[in-house]
Amino acid sequence: MLQYHRTTEKEKYMISEWKYEEPYSIYSNIPYMEQMKNHRGFANRQNNYYSYYDGEKLVGYINLKETESNIFLGVGVHPQYCGKGYGQQIVKMACELSHKQYPAKKVAIEVRSWNIRAIKCYEKAGFTISGPPIVRTTPIGKGEFYYMVETLK
Repeated sequence: MLQYHRTTEKEKYMISEWKYEEPYSIYSNIPYMEQMKNHRGFANRQNNYYSYYDGEKLVGYINLKETESNIFLGVGVHPQYCGKGYGQQIVKMACELSHKQYPAKKVAIEVRSWNIRAIKCYEKAGFTISGPPIVRTTPIGKGEFYYMVETLK
């Protein structure tokens, strides 16, 4: 069973160094020092980050962000642990945590439409795609995303 806690400053530096291979390289973070300068990513005080461990291994993290209508969930899995089932475990645990903190709100995720690996992970964790793809402008440019909502609660 994975364990989690609020993400520490040390972990923010560590996670920001994770580098993903193509086509997932867009998920690599910029250095944490740069995030702090711009108050983005881990340095955005509105975000609610938690780190997930399998024993001594930092395998992933989440961000829970409350919106007017739901809780937005962001998920990151360490590059060397992608495709090994950690994402699904982390998402399920994140939903449980979200329900404790925000009992009246469902969890939602936005995922790039081409990221079939993540879409399958989220579906296995109890999410479904809601509607057609939407185009969003992100810090790295425009992208097409699916909005996924939690169906199990």
